[in-house]
Amino acid sequence: MPPEMHPARKWLVAARTFALPASIMPVVFGTTAAATQGGAAFHPGLFAAALLAMVLLHTGANMLSDVTDFRKGLDREATPASGSIVRGLLSDAQVRRGAILLLVAGSAIGLGLALRIGWPLFWIGVIGVAIGIGYTLGPALKYRALGDLAVFLDFGILGALGAWTVQTGQPSWRPALWAVPMSLLVIGILHANNWRDIATDRERAGIRTVASLLGDRGSLLYYGALVFGPFIIVTALAAVGIARPDAACGMPWPALLVWLALPLALRLWDKARKRKAPAHPTDFVALDGATAQLNLAFGLLCTAGFILDRLL
Repeated sequence: MPPEMHPARKWLVAARTFALPASIMPVVFGTTAAATQGGAAFHPGLFAAALLAMVLLHTGANMLSDVTDFRKGLDREATPASGSIVRGLLSDAQVRRGAILLLVAGSAIGLGLALRIGWPLFWIGVIGVAIGIGYTLGPALKYRALGDLAVFLDFGILGALGAWTVQTGQPSWRPALWAVPMSLLVIGILHANNWRDIATDRERAGIRTVASLLGDRGSLLYYGALVFGPFIIVTALAAVGIARPDAACGMPWPALLVWLALPLALRLWDKARKRKAPAHPTDFVALDGATAQLNLAFGLLCTAGFILDRLL
């Protein structure tokens, strides 16, 4: 990228906006589920605040992760998903300060919501922020093969649960269960990144990820489960909803709209299988960004299914 790039664009690169669907979709889905299945009246202001808090926290955590990876020597070569440090657009110190600012701002908004909604939301937020910071700092979950679990919780389960609680005032296990399919796709985004970086993680810093533990072949099978598993889970939950309409765990049958995203999942699987001889040089390198697109499509279709069920 040219050095004369506008400062705002440099920070957009640092923010890794391609990954934001991972934090946006749980809030959108959890809010929709609360309004359509939880009997809540939709509060647009609260939704906007929850969404902004989640995006700020996600971006701050991503930037903090970039700083740590750069300082550990893990990220030295630019990829389609690289941040601004490795590209030479911003210094690691600048990105670190930006990350702290975003994390503080997101936490402040979350605290404001918790003061209005109550203690359950406060503890959901505390756990989420702790996982987000611990992903890179302290226990450094991402370096101990716990990164997959961390993003599963933060950018899936807790995101949807928090959004539901913001709208209804009370937590419930239902949005947490319904968010599992999208949470698996978020893991898929991270796994695609870690799979690509197996050699780098082992050679430069001895980093352990689920991908490095599984190896190349195991990572392919794991990726397939993460990409196709969500379709099976939604189908099973929708089947429960059809067979037993009174079952709390059942999804509304229009959620089966997610199958419209299957062609995209199949294209990703083809790219993953052909990783050693890709049709295009960036097919495997940019698999994480492509998986983020699947996560967005799948999440929007599932959300649309909940809305359609309410309208029928």
